[in-house]
Amino acid sequence: MEPIIIVLIILVVLVFIALIKTIQVIPQASAAIVERFGRYTRTLNAGLNIVVPFIDSIRNRIDLREQVVPFPPQPVITQDNLVVNIDTVIYYQVTDARAATYEVASYIQAIEQLTVTTLRNIIGGMDLERTLTSREEINAALRGVLDEATGKWGIRVNRVELKAIEPPTSIQDSMEKQMRADRDKRAAILTAEGIRQSQILTAEGEKQSAILRAEGEAKAAALRAEGEAQAVRTVFEAIHAGDPDQKLLSYQYLQMLPKIAEGDANKLWIVPSEIGDALKGLSGAMGNFGGLGGGSGGGAPAAASGGGSERREKPSITD
Repeated sequence: MEPIIIVLIILVVLVFIALIKTIQVIPQASAAIVERFGRYTRTLNAGLNIVVPFIDSIRNRIDLREQVVPFPPQPVITQDNLVVNIDTVIYYQVTDARAATYEVASYIQAIEQLTVTTLRNIIGGMDLERTLTSREEINAALRGVLDEATGKWGIRVNRVELKAIEPPTSIQDSMEKQMRADRDKRAAILTAEGIRQSQILTAEGEKQSAILRAEGEAKAAALRAEGEAQAVRTVFEAIHAGDPDQKLLSYQYLQMLPKIAEGDANKLWIVPSEIGDALKGLSGAMGNFGGLGGGSGGGAPAAASGGGSERREKPSITD
């Protein structure tokens, strides 16, 4: 009985192993290559799959999701014979598990080498300045070449990105100096432009201020002249309205004489001829009221009756 039990146990174990090998569960977004006696039979898709145990075998399990592979920096020579190190990142996706398994031995390594050679061909036709400013152009050229070459491998290259472009240290120093010089130049230009604008605005302000000041002075002078003219017209109208006689005019002339003689520097002053007539009238008026002299006789009035103006010495005033 014991050998029968051992045989039964062995059979159960074999059946269990056969069931395990028969039932294959493939995860989502994955595929498996099945070979029968070393020859490709079919591709297992996601889900529960049945295979023939001990006859069919799983050759390869492939992830169908998009993959990201960074490549180490690669030295590349530009058109102007400068060596730059370029880091690249490839975004790819397996679209045909059979082709990715049988058409190329290692599609990751194949993509890397193809990227390096293509990158060297593209950068070799550009100078350093264009290389640093043409990332989109380089990415598009790389993607086109890789997508065309990897199509028969069952791989689609979705994107190619340049992580970094590092020129030599000496070139970096020169570029930094050039950039610093350009920034200093722009700063100097902006400063000079600011000073120029400031001076222009200052001059414009002074011009406007001078114009406004001149206009104000002109208006003030016009108003003063108009006021003086109005005052003269008012006085003239008042005098004519009052109808002054010769006596009043003579008295006004005598009041003006001290003002004419004001000032220590006035050694010589001119007496108008009209003052003589005023003195005559005043003398006659005083003779009529006080009886102190008559007619036109007298010293000062007679002397003032001559025509024209006379030159007289400034009289001295004594107590």
